[in-house]
Amino acid sequence: MKNTLGKRFTFSSLIRFALPNIIMMIFLSMYTIVDGMFISRYVGTLALSAVNMSYPLNSIELAFGIMLATGSSAVIAMRMGQGRAQTAKENFTFVVLVAFLSGVLIAVLGNIFIDELLHMLGVSELQLTLCRDYTRVLLSFSPMFFLQTAFQTLFVTAGKPHLGLVLTVLAGVSNIVLDYVFVAVFGFGVVGAAVATGIGYCVPAVIGLVYFAKNKSGTLYFVPFKPDWKMMLKTCTNGSSEMVTNVANAVTTFLFNMIFMRYYGEDGVAAITIVLYFQFVFTAVFFGFSMGVAPIISYKYGSGDAKQLKKLVRDSLIFILICSATSYPLSRIIIAPALVLFTDTASTVYDLTLAGFPIFAVSFLFMGVSSFASALFTALSDGKVSAIISFARTFLFLAGAIILLPMLIGEHGLWLSVPVAELAGLAVSIFFLLTKRQKYHY
Repeated sequence: MKNTLGKRFTFSSLIRFALPNIIMMIFLSMYTIVDGMFISRYVGTLALSAVNMSYPLNSIELAFGIMLATGSSAVIAMRMGQGRAQTAKENFTFVVLVAFLSGVLIAVLGNIFIDELLHMLGVSELQLTLCRDYTRVLLSFSPMFFLQTAFQTLFVTAGKPHLGLVLTVLAGVSNIVLDYVFVAVFGFGVVGAAVATGIGYCVPAVIGLVYFAKNKSGTLYFVPFKPDWKMMLKTCTNGSSEMVTNVANAVTTFLFNMIFMRYYGEDGVAAITIVLYFQFVFTAVFFGFSMGVAPIISYKYGSGDAKQLKKLVRDSLIFILICSATSYPLSRIIIAPALVLFTDTASTVYDLTLAGFPIFAVSFLFMGVSSFASALFTALSDGKVSAIISFARTFLFLAGAIILLPMLIGEHGLWLSVPVAELAGLAVSIFFLLTKRQKYHY
């Protein structure tokens, strides 16, 4: 069967190919946002701050899931570009099994050590019961979360981005409907929100398993295999940048929670939670596009098609720059009307969020190129450069800014830390994009 990745891509066809993945990532970001919306409105902003205290655990899960998904996608797509279709299928089957077993391990260990984990995250006594109830349920759905994360990327690698989109939309709609039923109608609180999210994970996970088990006419499906640990090491190394990004998200969310708690208490944690929700949406556009085009880049690189590779990188950067230029003004327009979905206009949380967001949102202008650069080098199987970009941007610069800027300029430094870190990360990304052009012929 002819692979979709092998066709010639124009600017418009590239955007059309990546669009399902962009929409898919936006819907995925809505999991957390819709949970937060219902929790904040029907349980309270204390509950909203409580569930965000456990967000670093979710980021660590996502880190390992994304590492397996993006790292293996590059390897599998390159195998297909080299004409090694059977090896690609065997690698694919092995990765899906490893993803599922990783989820089982995290579900078991996470629930055993849940109190120790939450205390390490700095959960206050006011937040503890709410946070424990929410986190315990989400941890129990970890196997489905890992499968969903793997299939989001591997549907694109299989040349079926639209199927991945449909499943993600179904999962998102399920989550929204069940959030309303469990939280708003039945009053199950944070447990209801967590169960709704977990069931949402199950939709693409279960259907993905059935699809790849039954559809033997596609480019990827489950086949008998022998564990290829060399490939798995390559997968983990190659996907390390995406893992670094999400581990860094865990660390920086922890730092945000601690510092906002120190300055503003639980209301401060609720405010930064809402701001981070808006960041999820804009990040999803950049990340979704980058993940969507990555298998094409891997395929073209594996097949030695330098002319098409150059065009793909150039067109991708044009699209990213257009999105970056429009993201900041758009975010400023929607912040006030969207904020009332989470909290009343007379609340302290509303005032804190509205005051800090214009500073924080400047980061949207800078983050797109760095997101694409990291994904590009992952797609080219240069995990080292990709990891350096991710580590510098999402951990080194950001953690440093979160710690230092409030000490130097006070409360404004809390909100300014992300724009400063993203600007520094942009400089690193441009450096590698320029210096690696000759090596990879893009």
